[in-house]
Amino acid sequence: MSKRDYYEVLGVQKNASSDDLKKAYRKLAMKYHPDRNSEDPSAPEKFKEASEAYEILSDTSKRNAYDQFGHQGVDASGFSGSSGAGFNDIFGDIFGDIFGGGDPFGRRQRSNKGSDLQYSMTISLEDAVRGVTEKIAIPALEACSPCGGTGAKKGSSPITCGTCGGAGQVRTQQGFFSVAQTCRQCSGSGQVIKDPCTSCKGQGRVEKRKTLSVKIPAGVDTGDRIRLSGEGEAGFSGGPSGDLFVQIKVLPHDVFERDGRHLYCEAPISFIDASLGGEIQIPTLDGKVKIKIPEGTQTGKLFRLRGKGISPIRGGSTGDLLCRAVIETPQNLTKEQKKILKDFQNSIENNANHNPLKDEWFDKVKSFFDSK
Repeated sequence: MSKRDYYEVLGVQKNASSDDLKKAYRKLAMKYHPDRNSEDPSAPEKFKEASEAYEILSDTSKRNAYDQFGHQGVDASGFSGSSGAGFNDIFGDIFGDIFGGGDPFGRRQRSNKGSDLQYSMTISLEDAVRGVTEKIAIPALEACSPCGGTGAKKGSSPITCGTCGGAGQVRTQQGFFSVAQTCRQCSGSGQVIKDPCTSCKGQGRVEKRKTLSVKIPAGVDTGDRIRLSGEGEAGFSGGPSGDLFVQIKVLPHDVFERDGRHLYCEAPISFIDASLGGEIQIPTLDGKVKIKIPEGTQTGKLFRLRGKGISPIRGGSTGDLLCRAVIETPQNLTKEQKKILKDFQNSIENNANHNPLKDEWFDKVKSFFDSK
């Protein structure tokens, strides 16, 4: 049987935030959890379906793969079920609120991973189009060198927590429910430190400022994120580091406007060139290009330069540059120039061959009022 759309399962939109996903899953988990809904034979399957959807959509890389390729994009890795590490993390987060801390099935939580970090980077349109490597300096928690991130003084090691026996959780009975809660003695780690490291005071992490080189690929746009695996905060007790996400913002450009893979600009054209035709130079990201202006060019006419736009970051053909003609009206005319224009106006007055748009517009206006 084909799987339902994960967003449909959770009842959220495709642009749902991580908080929206968590709220939706919490609601379904409370509704269909087998321990709370033992009389409904379909509850376990619905609970599993919601858990699978949340496991995929709450993970950035898996969600991107699912958005692009659907179920095929994530089936290769497979849903880990109740024994998977990602699934464990989900339960540790969601059910900490529902059941007052800990995992309802008594599993030990994997809370050692460090936090992800986000860095906002502003770049020019030129750098976004061509790609660039930038250096950034960020404050982050790194593993303490003297203790190797364990938090214990060099030459010693953490010992098993006597309260939970190393499980990281203690069980309490609440009516029909047997609830596992995070052990307060060891904060869920299953270990306690008797002789803490003096450098990090038993935390296993110290705050430092580190410099990283970030390679921005050609074609990025505002809103794109670049993931640097393992460059986030160091984990607890030697756990894995989180990731660093670099959020891209492209600055407005003085000449060009971007729309996906296409670029747009405006070119002022003199009244004479627009009337008689001519040639002008317009800018591109690769230099200036000459284009011919045909006779009778009107404001708004688009000149398309194929392949002078942007190569999309996810592949595909390069976009175009579209230049919009803006006819410039002469200003600060002398008396002689005004007389010349007046004579010119008289010579073409009431001639539909010279002013087809004007005559067409007046015909439409006349027809509008005649119909009243």
